[in-house]
Amino acid sequence: MFHRFSLTILLVILTSLLGACHSVKVLVPPNLRAPTDTGNALEQARQQLQKATPCCGSFADFSYQTPLPWQPKKFELGPGSMVANLNGVRSYFLAFHLPADVKLPYRVALKSDLNGRWLHASYLFAPTTVLLDAAFQPIDSQDVQLCEYMGWSSATTGAFGAFKVASDKARYLVVYSSADQQAGNTYWEQSPAAFSAESPVKMASNGSFRIPHGPDGTVWVGLMNDTYQKAVDNAICDKAPQGKGLLNTLRTALPTHWSGGGT
Repeated sequence: MFHRFSLTILLVILTSLLGACHSVKVLVPPNLRAPTDTGNALEQARQQLQKATPCCGSFADFSYQTPLPWQPKKFELGPGSMVANLNGVRSYFLAFHLPADVKLPYRVALKSDLNGRWLHASYLFAPTTVLLDAAFQPIDSQDVQLCEYMGWSSATTGAFGAFKVASDKARYLVVYSSADQQAGNTYWEQSPAAFSAESPVKMASNGSFRIPHGPDGTVWVGLMNDTYQKAVDNAICDKAPQGKGLLNTLRTALPTHWSGGGT
């Protein structure tokens, strides 16, 4: 009798637990959850930059004690970083002295990481580079184009760029973000609905997006190495032009007697 009573209680408990399973929320890993950060992180970052007090108004005011790294090194730019006011534009910046024993010309690699967890709410620090001579006068300046490359880890994933140092007069390098860069964007091949910065290898296979540029973020700077060379060489800078189809390509690529143009 007692055994049957215990069995009945056990069945009641199991039934209750099975019923409760339908009301329990499924636990989803953070990198697969729907985006929740739809706020104004980019606008807040811009406001913080405008509230900061600039330390420098000309390149001669910068400190160039930091040597250019022998391979790309990570730098964080944001609140707490030094701010320059160049031609009326505020920007966080980095300043380096260039190596004297590297054969010219050589390349400097850059990479910007997504600033944000989800693609649709992320932005990038887009670098402008200025090479200076011994008197701190600019001898070359460019807004570096960033191109997307997806590696197998966060260290090899991001928006890559590079520039060349060819002048024997170049002594110093400044990395900041010009007004045009801060107002621009970078092409991104992956769908914003499926990409998570925490899991770069789990992405949608189609769709595209453009990442806005922002005033702060993580940037890697240093002499080009093999890893960054591969990324720069294989990065995607923009959407590929629309073709005319495979058959048309074959007709124009194959010899005339194969493509049907001969007799």
